[in-house]
Amino acid sequence: MSDPSPATAAEVAPHAALRFRDFRLFQAARLASVLSSEMIAVAVAWQIYGFTHRALSLGFAGLAVFLPSFLLFLPAGHAVDRFDRRGVLLVVQSSYAAIATLLLVVTLGGERSPGPIYAILALQGTVRAFGAPAGQALMPELVPEAHFANAVTWGSSTFMMGTIVGPGLGGLVYAWAGGAGGVYALAAVCYLTSLSFTYAIRRRTGRMEPRNVSLETLLAGFHYVRDNPVILGSISLDLFAVLLGGAVALLPIYASDVLHVGVRGLGVLRAAPSVGAMLMALLLAFHPLKRRAGKLMLGCVALFGAATVGFGLSRNFVLSLVLLAIVGASDMVSVVVRQTLVQILTPNQMRGRVSAVNMLFIGTSNQFGEFESGLTAQWWGAVRATIYGGIGTLLVVSLWWRFFPALRNVESLRAPKAPAPA
Repeated sequence: MSDPSPATAAEVAPHAALRFRDFRLFQAARLASVLSSEMIAVAVAWQIYGFTHRALSLGFAGLAVFLPSFLLFLPAGHAVDRFDRRGVLLVVQSSYAAIATLLLVVTLGGERSPGPIYAILALQGTVRAFGAPAGQALMPELVPEAHFANAVTWGSSTFMMGTIVGPGLGGLVYAWAGGAGGVYALAAVCYLTSLSFTYAIRRRTGRMEPRNVSLETLLAGFHYVRDNPVILGSISLDLFAVLLGGAVALLPIYASDVLHVGVRGLGVLRAAPSVGAMLMALLLAFHPLKRRAGKLMLGCVALFGAATVGFGLSRNFVLSLVLLAIVGASDMVSVVVRQTLVQILTPNQMRGRVSAVNMLFIGTSNQFGEFESGLTAQWWGAVRATIYGGIGTLLVVSLWWRFFPALRNVESLRAPKAPAPA
């Protein structure tokens, strides 16, 4: 199917974004990449926990990925605005394939300590610092503005499909191959597949930021977020809610010591939030948010916290899966609202830097959140750490409801109309 022109695609059908060739290729590349990352995450977590049987060791894995992203988010965001975004993604996917190969070499070498794996995860975090904002900044270039909310929804569906299939596939391959080596080999192949899809994308963004590197241009994205209460409120809500309420880093402990379901069960547990998220994303594709988007976002983050508390209390595998699916479904609403608001409210030439700030917040909540979860689980135990984290998320929602009225009062996810000329 040939790409429709923006003029003929004014009405946003449920599959509107999928009509565009480059967007389809971008999502295919993303699916292959996410599959690889999720398979690696399962294998690394099970490998490290098998080495040490310490919750804090799982936390260090998240910290190893987070620290490079934290240190590099300013130059990474500027690079995404200064160089062609597709070209940046080509370098990123090539680097990811090399990282999967390094993990394979270390595993086949019989390494029995987590140190080398942490070092490779730090390389992964370095690459991720550039890849995440490049992908976020490129996506609005692949569809007309009228279809961007629909593109975010389908993009989230693709991501969640990868996070559903990837963990389960990783667990199965780990068990079938008798170790992590088979997982890393398959991940390298998937990354190369992602590279080929990215190469086929026709869109070239070129250089968006005309100015040379300076402290002003490096900090421009940070200043823009700081001065925009809707963007600041949405991404900081995600930061603190997931930082406190994220239980994914502790799933190896739940699979091994609480629910007693082993590595295959770990893959299913990791996939459960993504199942809920993908179902919600499909629902949003056919029934997009039309009003009260801000209030709905806050309400769903509160549901995220409540379901996290329930998961911490559960001792039944099926009930735990249902609660994790609710966690994923409620988080998906927040993801669609946040990503759409960040992109439609940001000028095109600054999307790389603003996306880098956004990814810093998300990375803090996810990767640093894994360290926080591992640390609190080491202190209090996995169950209490999960319950307290869910309660903390509920407190965060109540504070953001009060202190970010601009976010609370967001109605629609459409770009604001430009003022009429005088």
